[in-house]
Amino acid sequence: MSRSVLVTGGSGALGGAIVRRLRRDGDDVAFTFRTGREAAEALAAATGAHAFAADLTDAAQVRRMVGEVRGRLGRIDALVNNAGSAQALPFALIEERDWDEVLAANLKTMFLVTREVAREMVARKGGAIVNIGSLAGHRAFEVPVHWATAKAGVTGFTLALAQEFGRFHIRVNAVAPGLLDDGVGRMVPERAAADFVAHCAGGRRGTTAEVADVVAFLLGDDARYVNAQCLCVDGGI
Repeated sequence: MSRSVLVTGGSGALGGAIVRRLRRDGDDVAFTFRTGREAAEALAAATGAHAFAADLTDAAQVRRMVGEVRGRLGRIDALVNNAGSAQALPFALIEERDWDEVLAANLKTMFLVTREVAREMVARKGGAIVNIGSLAGHRAFEVPVHWATAKAGVTGFTLALAQEFGRFHIRVNAVAPGLLDDGVGRMVPERAAADFVAHCAGGRRGTTAEVADVVAFLLGDDARYVNAQCLCVDGGI
């Protein structure tokens, strides 16, 4: 049975891969974007998904967006919290505003969108949520400290929410990608990327499509007994 799914940050590399995979599964998909209107419109035209512009750090815009998505899809069965951003800054150069911006982009957005969407799921007593973290939130890597901190927060959010929402039959899981060949992976210095590949059992970077496959699995009925998990999609580190 097809689902109605909201994907945040759908115009980016990983978000786009998730949208395309869910559309291939026959799901009715809405996705958000803040910048990159041209890419969002191209993705919507290519897949038949519905694009919605919103600043997800603004509660009023989130409320409006979720209302519009419900008006278009009828309901929201599943949510993928993928929106986020990173800055390639060493710790000594991170200003307070940089710290606030990165944590807001990766954590506040997830809180605001989930709060709006989950109200319907709680009332209906059913749903699935997948949050996109990162292996950098679990392992020691040469990555920006504020971004790794935010991604570590995704795990705590996921575990606590899964426990609270269990009585409402809402599953909450996270996916932590390793080094990918697109998106944030392009910001990784070549030396660090080579070191990752050298220590990866798979011997290569992952692809956004491979992560999207895991997200689709976690949203589906085949994962109905998978809850409060953070699945590392990293090729074996």
